[in-house]
Amino acid sequence: MVPNQIFDNYLPVALLTIIGFAFVGISLLMSKMVRPSNKTKEKLSTYECAEVPIGDARIHFNVQYYLIVLVFLIFDVEVLFLYPWAVRFQHLGGLGFFEMLIFIEVLIIGLAYAWRKEALEWIQ
Repeated sequence: MVPNQIFDNYLPVALLTIIGFAFVGISLLMSKMVRPSNKTKEKLSTYECAEVPIGDARIHFNVQYYLIVLVFLIFDVEVLFLYPWAVRFQHLGGLGFFEMLIFIEVLIIGLAYAWRKEALEWIQ
């Protein structure tokens, strides 16, 4: 390619990038100029769902809550992989069915492991 053709190919990308950065910069500058900035004690305080915040926000939480959330997210996301498989099930044949059995077996092993480690027990 001739250097002039390369420049012609990348010119729209460069212009769009410059316009994008300029738009973001101008938007941030305009919002700073227009918005009110009267900081009060109420505005700077922590908002906790219409409840008055009590104590320090840096308290220790039981790790069990995080484990339950992580296990839920893992299985929730993995179930999303079943939808495309179910749509194309007739076209995949026996190999696709066998691969999904292995996939579900791995999920069941993970669930059994989490259950055995009591990661699903909700502590009262």
